[in-house]
Amino acid sequence: MSELIPIHPEVQAFLNREQKLLIGGQWVAAASGATFDTLNPATGQPLTRVAAGDQADIDRAVRAARAAFPAWAAIMPAQRERLLHKFADLMEAHKSELAQLEVLDNGKPWGSAYNVEVNVAIGQMRYYAGWCTKLTGETYPVSSPDFHVYSIRQPLGVCGAITPWNYSLVMATQKIGPALAAGNTLILKPAEQTPLTAIRLGELALEAGIPEGVFNVVTGFGETAGAALTAHPDVDKIAFTGSTEVGRRIIGASAGNLKHVSLELGGKSPLIIFDDADIPAAANAALWAIFANSGQNCVAGSRLYVQDRVYDAVQDALASAAPALKIGQGLDTGTQLGPLISQTQLDRVMHYVDAGVRDGAALITGGAKLDGAGYFMQPTIFGNVADDALIAAEEIFGPVLTVFRFNDESEAVARANSSKFGLAAGVWTRDLSRAHRLARTLNAGVVWVNTYDWFDPSVPFGGVGQSGYGRELGRQVMEMYTELKSVWVKL
Repeated sequence: MSELIPIHPEVQAFLNREQKLLIGGQWVAAASGATFDTLNPATGQPLTRVAAGDQADIDRAVRAARAAFPAWAAIMPAQRERLLHKFADLMEAHKSELAQLEVLDNGKPWGSAYNVEVNVAIGQMRYYAGWCTKLTGETYPVSSPDFHVYSIRQPLGVCGAITPWNYSLVMATQKIGPALAAGNTLILKPAEQTPLTAIRLGELALEAGIPEGVFNVVTGFGETAGAALTAHPDVDKIAFTGSTEVGRRIIGASAGNLKHVSLELGGKSPLIIFDDADIPAAANAALWAIFANSGQNCVAGSRLYVQDRVYDAVQDALASAAPALKIGQGLDTGTQLGPLISQTQLDRVMHYVDAGVRDGAALITGGAKLDGAGYFMQPTIFGNVADDALIAAEEIFGPVLTVFRFNDESEAVARANSSKFGLAAGVWTRDLSRAHRLARTLNAGVVWVNTYDWFDPSVPFGGVGQSGYGRELGRQVMEMYTELKSVWVKL
């Protein structure tokens, strides 16, 4: 039985005040005085007003971060670890507030926000707190006995993080944690559609005792604040999660001072079901691989390849399950699918649905937006899709699944690898040898076997091809936030 979660008093108080920028430990208005509304996508109505930072505010934040860097880099690693654990403690203490802000600002279901995403964010912060004391170098046995040679890892300096709107809290901590653990200072520019959890994280960071200027939050638009951050000559690294199109622009903007760049970009991920798989489990996994977060997921399993013998059974199972998913506002505990993030995104997804119909694909179920307030649409499944159709080739970022029939393993691999993207892939089979073969041959940064969409802070994540480069999570991301220095000592 579902219930409507009441708004937490602290969340209401937060929404009642105008949101400012966190620069140098102070909450300040944008230099221009400009603000913008952040909307509840379940209603289309404003939640609160947020400062619209731009070039001047990015300049202020970079100066503050640069001034704070020497002391933060020099602090004892164990002290950094204690501060980041305190930050995580406060996130846990305010878990309900963070989850509600995420639900209201993004529209996602309460169960996903409270039971999964806030826990993931807290876990990430704790994991990276532990890395503060574990960044080590090596010694090298060089050819001459007259030298002692070793390496050390040092922070890069001032880092910029630009995060997306689909998992705004998780993506923020995914960058805050390693950046600060390595001894860098950070400017976070959250997506303009979902700035609220980033602002709340800024408040909790100050409460945790993170020194002024170490963590800064500049809300604003991508073409102003985001562009200024990526091009700034005194920013040493940009970490970006978002579209491939914007990723290309960031690469160009970063060239001025050759700043470090890591990019986690778009995807068009294949999920392959062989006829020896556990078909009910595979079909259920395929359902959530595409419809979780209303399809607004970089690793969404949007291309489903099903072997001939079980194609009809899988398609029938999906066609039955998808219309039964409960669509609604996120604070209703029975909701399984929330709205899309904005009218612009809804229109974009509907454009692809119309294109699929025009290209001759069979609309199995869904395909319509819902009447009334908010940006809701039906979960949508297409069959008989041509490999070169628009809906088969481009990232839709909405609840739209394309289903393909295949004959054998070699065909499935070739078609799965035909995409320009390479973020994720899934394989369902009981054949262990086949599972390992496909794990090697599929062009993807992560491959899930007999499961889908699992993450852990200890496991690196990132893409190949036009899905970006560099890695988030794991030990490997610490290398993205540090510089390796070799030291030669004459004995």
